[in-house]
Amino acid sequence: MRKLLSAGMSRLWKDKVFWICMGAMLLYTMVYMINGCRQATHSMQEYNVRIDSYYFHVAMVIGAFCALFSSMFLGTEYSDGTIRNKIVSGHTRAAIYLTNAVLSFFATALILSVWLVGALVAIPALGVFAMDASQLLLYLLAVVFCVASFSAIFTFIAMQSSNKAVTVAISILFFFGLLLYAGTIYNALGQPELTNEILVTANGMDMTDPVPNPAYVSGTKRAVYEFILDFLPTGQGISIWELKAANPIRMLLSSAAITVFVTIGGMAAFQKKNLK
Repeated sequence: MRKLLSAGMSRLWKDKVFWICMGAMLLYTMVYMINGCRQATHSMQEYNVRIDSYYFHVAMVIGAFCALFSSMFLGTEYSDGTIRNKIVSGHTRAAIYLTNAVLSFFATALILSVWLVGALVAIPALGVFAMDASQLLLYLLAVVFCVASFSAIFTFIAMQSSNKAVTVAISILFFFGLLLYAGTIYNALGQPELTNEILVTANGMDMTDPVPNPAYVSGTKRAVYEFILDFLPTGQGISIWELKAANPIRMLLSSAAITVFVTIGGMAAFQKKNLK
């Protein structure tokens, strides 16, 4: 496996998609954070906005970068016949799969690091973090674990599909499908328990007394929704982005579980895959 990793790293440094993703993330970081500085300086001074409000927005987009890179980078293994050559050379399927999973995680973590370092450019305008060190560490760990789960998922997809174009399409659509589903869950949980209705009278508009909101999610259903939001990597991304990670330990354990079980399942499926 050491030789596979060495060859994979050598290929990674020469991969155009990897460097395009790195450059795109750097550009996105600069534009996003500079725009955030401008808004905070000119239009939101009264809210005392700090860098915390923008720093973890990467959690919403890192999955898309992982989907694109993993599907393109690993998809080339099939299109170039590299996987068959590795097996002929005596490497096991398990070692090939694990190597690709590690490469996917490593590359996506590097892309993430571009944001984490580049976003610090906003400190002169927004100041240092308002959250304490332990909370900052938890959020950083949550993002890294989220990257691990995304890498496991998109490695699974890439290693089961022999067509690179299909792999890219499935990976991107799967990410946005998960994001849409997590967004729906998040919006449902954000419904207030009580609402006020507006009545138009001869004297103008009046607010009614608070009444129960029929869209409010309560009881067991709410607990299930909260678990789904903490379990899905896209749900974690939304919670991290909003700085509303109520159960960071559950999020970390969920990401670890997804990474382990998806990787084990992917290895089992890859063992049976016909590579001819």
